[in-house]
Amino acid sequence: MIVNRRFIIILLMICLVIPAVFAACSGSGESEEPVLMEAQRQTNLESFAKIWTTIRDKHYDPEFGGLDWQAVHDELLPKMEKAQKMSEARAIMKELIARLKLSHFNLIPVEVYEKIGQPDEKGSFDGVTGIDLRIYDGKPLVTSVQEGSPAQMAGVKTGWEIVQIGKTEIASLLPAIAKEFENSSLKEYYLCTAVKARLLGKIGDSLTVRFLDGDNKTLRKDITLVEQQGNKFKLGHLPPMYIWIKTDTIKRENDTIGYIAFNGFLDIPRVMPAFNKAMKSFIDTGVDGIIIDIRGNGGGLPMMAMGMAGWFIEEKGRRLGTMYLRDNEMKMAVLPRPEIYPGPVAVLIDGLSASCSEIFAGGLKDLGRARIFGSTTAGAVLPSTIEMLPNQDGFQYAFANYRSEKGDVLEGVGVIPDVEVYQTREALLQGKDRVLETALQWIGETKKSK
Repeated sequence: MIVNRRFIIILLMICLVIPAVFAACSGSGESEEPVLMEAQRQTNLESFAKIWTTIRDKHYDPEFGGLDWQAVHDELLPKMEKAQKMSEARAIMKELIARLKLSHFNLIPVEVYEKIGQPDEKGSFDGVTGIDLRIYDGKPLVTSVQEGSPAQMAGVKTGWEIVQIGKTEIASLLPAIAKEFENSSLKEYYLCTAVKARLLGKIGDSLTVRFLDGDNKTLRKDITLVEQQGNKFKLGHLPPMYIWIKTDTIKRENDTIGYIAFNGFLDIPRVMPAFNKAMKSFIDTGVDGIIIDIRGNGGGLPMMAMGMAGWFIEEKGRRLGTMYLRDNEMKMAVLPRPEIYPGPVAVLIDGLSASCSEIFAGGLKDLGRARIFGSTTAGAVLPSTIEMLPNQDGFQYAFANYRSEKGDVLEGVGVIPDVEVYQTREALLQGKDRVLETALQWIGETKKSK
């Protein structure tokens, strides 16, 4: 993919893309792996070389974080030359990439890369139940049920624990993932993704899910999969994604609060007009505060974040941070609007808020223009692109680094909220959103203090 530096694309592989990858891999059966033919071994060697040289020539840090990149090559090449099976070759290439210890560097097997490069005509992973979830105390809990979805019609409620999907028992699935990413900012993301991927499938198929309800009684629900909500949108080599935006006005006691939620900084022709229309309405009606809900938002295009932030920042020359490329940098300047909303702004985040979402939330926090509520974000901020390797696998690599306006590195750290709030099963069973409620309360208190 050719990437214009004035139009940097932050490719997620977070929340919007990886679930389909998990689903593609999770259903494959085991079979005896064949020994590679000589031509295949050669293309694997060429792929190894391309990964290494691409990182050598295009990595934003020419010092590779102090890593001796030539020594890594010399260590792993003999192993690569001896690899007799595809799984062995891929394991070595993954090890090469892993030495960087950075997100947004991935090897994507051809079976999955073909789905990324070409939309699946059968819509294999377009079918959903209407359930959203998060992991609390190591257990996947239903956090929302889409209105009118098969899950709602089946009687699924927030706060229910998901204990089995198809033949997969969740209790046997999550502990190993939690241990592997115990000290990673991506822990919550990977745990959620592992469960979410198993709730995907073909539109029209039926999926059996077992839950524990509020009384810890086991319930079985057969849920028919339907097309995801939102507009089906495709960008470059990424698979199709469903992008949605919701706007509303919340009445709370004597307060009127504007509310905007969206799941990706993508689909400019639809998302930006809807965002702008909502903001204009909130300004015209004089709301007491605005909440931007980007929990679960996987990121997208920085220019959208820059434009959205312009509704809240009056001064020119302010920035959401800076992208540092190998030989250049891009200052992410806020684009002020003719009308600026001057009131309190709350941004809601969680461990599935990633990439451009982190830039938006962290930038407004640095500029002192928003108060951040929820839990620490994914810490996966780096912009990247995907290229095909000689063996037809895909290679995703980051080509720039990011620092916030205060100079903070968010990669591997995430945006830390001003007010840390977690959901509880008790609150979910009562249909309450503790993060949203806390933000609404703050806006009310801010209004009273004036």
